[in-house]
Amino acid sequence: MRTADRTDDRRGARRARREAVFGPRIGRGLYRGALRLDGIPIAVKDLFCTKDVLTTAASHILDGFHPPYESTVTEKLWQAGAVMLGKTNLDEFAMGSSTTTSHYGPTENPWRRSGDNRPLVAGGSSGGSAAAVAAHAALGATGTDTGGSIRQPASFCGIVGLKPTYGRCSRWGVVAYASSLDHPGPLARTVRDAAILLGAMAGHDPKDSTSAPVPVPDFEKALTGDIRGLKVGIPKEYRADGMPAEIETLWQHGVEWLRAAGAEPVEISLPMTKYALATYYIIAPAEASSNLARYDGVKYGLRVAGDSLDEMYELTRAEGFGAEVKRRVLIGTYVLSAGYYDAYYLKAQKVRALIARDFAAAFENVDCLLTPTAPSAAFAIGEKQDDPIAMYLNDVFTVPANLAGLPAISVPSGLSADGLPLGLQIVGRAFDEEMVLRVGDVLERAAQFTHRPSFIAGER
Repeated sequence: MRTADRTDDRRGARRARREAVFGPRIGRGLYRGALRLDGIPIAVKDLFCTKDVLTTAASHILDGFHPPYESTVTEKLWQAGAVMLGKTNLDEFAMGSSTTTSHYGPTENPWRRSGDNRPLVAGGSSGGSAAAVAAHAALGATGTDTGGSIRQPASFCGIVGLKPTYGRCSRWGVVAYASSLDHPGPLARTVRDAAILLGAMAGHDPKDSTSAPVPVPDFEKALTGDIRGLKVGIPKEYRADGMPAEIETLWQHGVEWLRAAGAEPVEISLPMTKYALATYYIIAPAEASSNLARYDGVKYGLRVAGDSLDEMYELTRAEGFGAEVKRRVLIGTYVLSAGYYDAYYLKAQKVRALIARDFAAAFENVDCLLTPTAPSAAFAIGEKQDDPIAMYLNDVFTVPANLAGLPAISVPSGLSADGLPLGLQIVGRAFDEEMVLRVGDVLERAAQFTHRPSFIAGER
């Protein structure tokens, strides 16, 4: 896929890694079946540090950066036998919903509208990973989800995207955007594949202070196909004004599919949901303002010479950061400033706590929630480029789970009138990925989504 692959492995690190993992085991006759992911090609979002392989976060400011260490998540995948196929494109520093903010250009979705060959966005920020899996270039991929960046591109590309509970997968070695919201997780073609990948990626990591010391179950065993007696919450606040009728119709299909499988749909209320997007776009930029202060051209990445140290900082950041990153850093710096901290950032944190409280109250009466993943199907590249608010609204259904740190999965469930994939989302209690996967598996079976993008079907 054009601009999906961002791999630069001039130092031969991938080959050396494969030889180190497979060489000794092949010699001992342990190759076949010895590890769960033996030989499985995995695409890696270019936000995960990969030792001696270029890692840029799709930003000009990290040009030439070859990390001297491996992220915990990717290291766990290699230990499970997976092979790095390549590194994938994303929105710069994961800031975006379309992969169009990447310094290296947008990733094209392998899907096209019926009768229209204009290129569409793959979603974001994990658009390159989603496109690679949808195009059958990789069997699975890593992604990160700060406000919907695994689930929304999964919905746009017709695949499965799983955001685990905050703390389930280590953030160590993942280039930071918003540290209290960043969730590493898998993208795959099926719920079962996502469960297997999560099992390899998850686990406590002492190098990450936010990593949770909880056991990692066998997630695949949760896929029993039995959801009889479960109560599924249907949040009334997610029926947003202006939501396309086809999204509402698909959502209702999902309700009926789960009811037919023996679950009981229950209407619930999440009253603070209407403030989630505004809350997110205060907290996330504030954390980005702090995290991105480390990029100054001194130790690594781009350096633009100046007549003084301060001028070098200024010129390097001016040239190295793209427009969306600059916008969010400015917003974050503003809300953290002395005169506005209480008015914006402090209030946003209080609202975040109320959103989490709403979910906790809901889960006293239901086992999981069913919602749409995104308010639309994929749109044309450049269609919302000049309207940041319209772009931000892509995450209206996904952001609440990030603010509360809850597990959520997007499952491909139907096609739009234009022949594009649409996803439904299951949200669960903290560290109950097994429930999310079990219900997602039943939803997947009921939806029988077997459509393939035109890129695969040979239509272009």
